Amino acid sequence: MQSGAYGASNAGGSFNPGEFLRRPETILRILSAFFALIVFSCILTDGYVNSVGSTELYCIFNHNNDACHYGIGIGVIAFFGAVTFLGLDAYFPTLSNIQTRKYIVLSDLGFSSLWSFLWFVGFCFLANQWSLTDTSKIVTGQDNARATIAFNFFSILSWVPLALLAYKRYKIGVDDFNTSYVDPTLDTAAPYSSYPDAVSDNYQRPPFTQSAETDDGYKPPTY
Repeated sequence: MQSGAYGASNAGGSFNPGEFLRRPETILRILSAFFALIVFSCILTDGYVNSVGSTELYCIFNHNNDACHYGIGIGVIAFFGAVTFLGLDAYFPTLSNIQTRKYIVLSDLGFSSLWSFLWFVGFCFLANQWSLTDTSKIVTGQDNARATIAFNFFSILSWVPLALLAYKRYKIGVDDFNTSYVDPTLDTAAPYSSYPDAVSDNYQRPPFTQSAETDDGYKPPTY
């Protein structure tokens, strides 16, 4: 297997903390986890408020509970997803199985692409609901609501590059595999092709075989 398969520096090598922390994927995943943490923390902290003189809680984004649920949902999953792939990145260089690497890279590509889209939808959704919100009736939570929208946008800027880097790693792996792969059937057949063509002429019959006609003097009796 090639040492650079699917973007790893050393296949089957050891973990290098300094090199790991300098990788673009590592920096982007840490930022993505941090942004997601702020998004769902802001909503959980001040995303649900009540009107003056009322104890009933409602979502700060235009009283639309779906907006808060959406922000919390994608934020929590994005946080754990970023942490999970961060751990897989640390484990990745020690893997020598090319198929395992391929599945990890494809999972990274799919998850990063999907969450880039979901963060974009979330930014548009929350920004639209906030624009329809009557802020004059909100006592606290306005800063957290704006922070939620802002870090929702920042999350788009961190997850899109992660998707592009995952696609680049996938392409590197596919190109390396297609270039270096040798069909085992062709590889094992190669030594036999080096025999001379005359081998068929030099072939001798096994020593214990006899011809159809024997010449030992024996003749079957005739009746």
